[in-house]
Formats: sequence, C-alpha cells, structure tokens
Amino acid sequence: MWDDSLQAVGDEPASISNEEYRARQSRLFSQLRPNDLLIITAPHESTRSNDVHYPYRTSSEMMYLCGWEDPEAVFCAFNEDGNWKSVLFVQPKDVLKEIWEGRRPGVEGAVKDWPIDVAYGHEELEDNLSQLLVQCSRVFVKMGVDENVDSLVEHEMKCNTRARQKFGTGPVSIVDPSAQINELRLRKSASEIEIMRHSAKIASQAHIQAMASTKPGVGEWQLEGIIEGVFKYCKSSGIAYPCIIGSGDNATVLHYTVNNDTCDDGEILLIDAGCEYNGYASDITRSWPVNGKFSEAQAEIYQVVLDSQIAAIDECRVGNAYDAPHLAARRVLAEGLIKLGVIKQDLDKALATDGELNTWYMHNTGHWLGLDVHDVGIYRPDGQARLLEEGMVLTVEPGLYFGAWRPDVDCPERYANIGIRIEDDVLVTKDGPDVLSSDCPKTIANIESIVGTA
Repeated sequence: MWDDSLQAVGDEPASISNEEYRARQSRLFSQLRPNDLLIITAPHESTRSNDVHYPYRTSSEMMYLCGWEDPEAVFCAFNEDGNWKSVLFVQPKDVLKEIWEGRRPGVEGAVKDWPIDVAYGHEELEDNLSQLLVQCSRVFVKMGVDENVDSLVEHEMKCNTRARQKFGTGPVSIVDPSAQINELRLRKSASEIEIMRHSAKIASQAHIQAMASTKPGVGEWQLEGIIEGVFKYCKSSGIAYPCIIGSGDNATVLHYTVNNDTCDDGEILLIDAGCEYNGYASDITRSWPVNGKFSEAQAEIYQVVLDSQIAAIDECRVGNAYDAPHLAARRVLAEGLIKLGVIKQDLDKALATDGELNTWYMHNTGHWLGLDVHDVGIYRPDGQARLLEEGMVLTVEPGLYFGAWRPDVDCPERYANIGIRIEDDVLVTKDGPDVLSSDCPKTIANIESIVGTA
C-alpha cells in the first residue's frame, strides 16, 4: 500500500550546501570582535541501559553552523590576521571502531567535505583549544554541554601566569552565543524551507496512513507503529518528538504519550506526530472519529476548532504581531462555544484572563519550528510581541478539550471526552501564509472519506 500512496512525498530536497553554511558562519562572525573565540560543542552519547546508547543526535547549533552530525565534535572559530578561521575537532579514523560502529569521515574527510578550514582529531582538543583560549579575550560558549571544554575554559579564566600578567592575554569573560545564533536560525532560507516542506509532506502521509488504518478496536500503539513506520520508510531520521496518540478521554490530555489504549467505537482520536528530516522538524495534529463518522456533537466542536485555525493561519502575515494568530483563534473559539451554549459569559468576559474559554482551551496557538520542534527565537523581545517576518515558520494549533475525568470542571455531557486539536506548519511569506503541511486533510468531509479505508 505504501509504495503507491506515498509517492506524494516527492523527491528528496537538496541538502544544505557548504556555501550556505559558510554564509551562516559569516553572519555570526560579523557580530563578534577580533579577539573573540567561538566554541560550539556537541553533546556526548547518552546511555540507555548498560552498554546500549540512545540514538545519537548532535546539537542544533552544530548542525546549523557546519552540518556535522557525529559525536565527539567541537567547532571553533577565531580571527587570524583579520580573517575568521573555522576549526573542527572530530573522531579520528579508527579501523577497529569503524568495523564495530560504522565508517568515520575522520580529519581528512572533514576538511574535504565540510565547511571548515582546519580539522584535528578529538584527542588533540586540549592542546589546541588551550592555545586558542590564551589568545582570546572573550569566549563564546554554551557551558554545561561538554565538561571537558568547560574545564579548559574555566582553567584559562582562572589562570594567572606571569605571561598573562605581562601581555594581558587570556579570556576575561564567557558569553553564551545562543542569542546571536538563535536570531539567525529564526529566519529560514529557501533551502531550509524546502527541507521543512518535505518533512511536512512525510508527516502528512503518515497521518493519512493512520487515518486509513483507524477502526474500532485498533490499538493506539498500532497507529503509532504505522506513523513511525512511514517516517522511516520515507527516509526521515524518525520522530521529531514522542508521538501523541490519544483516543477518547486520552485525547483531552495535552501531552499524552503512553499510547497503550484501545480506540473504541464512538470515540475521537487525536494524533500529534511529526518527523525530523535532515535535522528539520515537522509538527502536525489531526483529530478524527474512530468509526469514521463524526457524531453531531463531535462535528460541532471540530468545526469550531477548524474555523479558529483557519482564522489564525490567516493572521500569519508579515508585519503582524506573533500573538495575532493566538488572539484570532481564541476569539473564534469563544464565539463558537458561546453559540453552542458551553460558555455562558459574553465574549469579552470569556476572553479575559479568568474567562471561561481557559477552561476548555488552555495553551498557546503555536510556536516556532525548525531544527528543534519548539524552535529557538525570542517571542517577546523588549516585552512586546515580535512582528512576523518573511522566512519565519510557526505552528498553528488551536484546540478544545472536554475531559469528563477532570474534577475541577463541570463538563458538558454532550461533549464529554471530546478532545480536538488541529495543527499545521505555516511559513510566513510576503504573499501571505504558506501552509507547509497542506497535504494533510482536515475538513470533515475529507477526513470521513479516508478513515477506515485501509
């Protein structure tokens, strides 16, 4: 079945070019002083149990600046005679380890194929980095990622040699480079956008396959297996975050990830699942009836959420405040619930901080998306909502959750245990919002035509 239906994913997009990586580095270096030293560290491998490791994923900063994905890596940049020079410390070639764990690019491969000037084996890190630290005045590094680098930096900060006293050399301050890097990452390039569009296409097809495979009695875990299978079948690196597969009252739990219940007739199923492709995340949520047909009550709530999402997406425009989609979604949700008799307050009171809407809708309408599923970038610089710019990507995900299990609310019986969330990935362009996840069906008619057809 997948061979035919997954053709809609299309051809793989081109990878980020070395020229683009170099341009990213240049934009960052332009914000530094000549005597600054930049250090980007990769996290160490993490043990799952005994001698088994979790699948490795390097830091997003490392991926953004040079694309290196292997462990035991440190990226450095310093200014030499007016020119910035990039250095990468990597795992050296080691035939025995490569036999067991896989081939390594090594020092030669790093210089040949990656956007760097010089490479050294990781075993040379201490000597070389110590020399670089002595020559700088500020160290731009995120502490707490690599304890070996932290130790070297702290040693040089505390060092008080005769030479240092005489020549005034050595670091005097440590600065986290995240603020500068995050601002660069917030605006996506054309090549990043195409990778994210491809990631969204894969996730869309996974949702479609899950819809088609849904029927009363199917296990949440089985649908999770189908979704993750599509992710891998389409050559993504896997999930961007743990899948949320919640049926019935589980759909009213925002981050339900146990996924071990059975989907029963008459229930709504909520699936929030996205994949990671070449490091870039997709993030899609759809909600549908387990038996393939929305009940009247389910359709009422679904349409309110869909209308609110459409209104919110329309606010994803250049120059609008970041919270404009959220405000638009809340207004439509409140109007819809007032019309249905769920909310007894007038619109202004319902939308207030302590208004009734917060009982049924308790989260924000979106977040930045990119190399991280909750991507970097300040939402309210200087206390004011950031204005949207071309190239920004954000999710739009309003929802309504009527958990009859909650002891703190009087849940309307008509809507008991209905949980609806609809989420898409939206690119801000000069021509208006571009829904990267538009391949994923979301109208009532389209969803009903797919559910249970596998």
